[in-house]
Amino acid sequence: MLVRTVKLRVRVNHEVYFALKEVEGEYRGILEDALEYGLRSGVNSFVMLKAGIYGAEREKHGGLPSHYIYTACEDASMRLKSFLKLRRLGRAYTDRPELRSVTVHLDDHLWRFGLDAIRVATKRGWVGLEPQYHKLFWMYLNGGWGLASEARFKLLEGNFVEFFIVFKKDEPKPYEPKGFIPVDLNENSVSVLLDEEPILLETNTKKITLGYEYRRWRIEKGRSTKDRDVRRKLKKLRERDKKADARRKLAKLIVKEAYESRSAIVLENLPKRAPEHMVKGVKDKQLRLRIYHSAFSSMKNAIIEKAREYGVPVMLVNPSHTSTTCPIHGARINYRPNGSNAPRVGKCPVGGEPWHRDVAALYNLLRKAGDGRPMPLASTGPHDPHVIHM
Repeated sequence: MLVRTVKLRVRVNHEVYFALKEVEGEYRGILEDALEYGLRSGVNSFVMLKAGIYGAEREKHGGLPSHYIYTACEDASMRLKSFLKLRRLGRAYTDRPELRSVTVHLDDHLWRFGLDAIRVATKRGWVGLEPQYHKLFWMYLNGGWGLASEARFKLLEGNFVEFFIVFKKDEPKPYEPKGFIPVDLNENSVSVLLDEEPILLETNTKKITLGYEYRRWRIEKGRSTKDRDVRRKLKKLRERDKKADARRKLAKLIVKEAYESRSAIVLENLPKRAPEHMVKGVKDKQLRLRIYHSAFSSMKNAIIEKAREYGVPVMLVNPSHTSTTCPIHGARINYRPNGSNAPRVGKCPVGGEPWHRDVAALYNLLRKAGDGRPMPLASTGPHDPHVIHM
């Protein structure tokens, strides 16, 4: 099942906002009680949490629609399971889940969809939200996606409400591929092999990362991050949004090319927490920062998720030595013949042919996917990819 979430931002009047604020406050209280009960009793399933707190919460929040207790228990169950998983991996930095922000979960008894208005159940009856539906919403609504029974809302300052509508669709069956499109992910680019031509799509990730790091440094300089003005300015930085937008566009571009040629996409099977493996031995603080913020796994996951939507097969292959091995002779490419600093083009010690690092990776991915065709590039060619600036 494919799932997509669309966010709508709506401005409401004071009465509606107050009614939703009241719901949010009581929902937070139920959520805190469910988390406390789960930690105290050692349970994290929705059924056990609901059985343990429903009676007390129903009595405490008598005027609140009872299904908010159900959805708060589901929310608590997900938070507890996520926290316990992180603790097992040694990545939990607190002794209990922290409830920083609350997004109120709704089931089919708590909201009703209409093109004129979205209605939400509160202690004061049903209230209406009148959003301006944007292009993405209509694309899913008219594109064969169905509305899910669940939804969420979050309150913002200035009487604004963020409403999250969920769309679902059955996943198409992958087709039998006629060929392969290898994709190599790098810090500042994504390389693909289309019609036997290597293409390097520059993403400007390095520039975005360093630019936003400098902005953060200017905002935080000599001030605490707990300062309200500092938090407000940091919140306005859109580094994550810009990178996510670039990933989505690149993923759609690559997947559509694969779909039209009925090809399978070949990706490196990156390990979990890939940046931590990549920075081992790297002492340059700026380079370590750039690697951490490159989000290789996020780009890989964006391609895989978009491929599921189109029914495009994806092959994950071993990533070891893809950019350092000559695809023709299997020898280790010498990228530093003259002691230069991390050159992109090296030379095979056996055949003497030059290889661009990204192009070598593409052909090695092709080989690992099982494509045994002869090498299309002449062994004396420069192997430089065609660069497209995104």
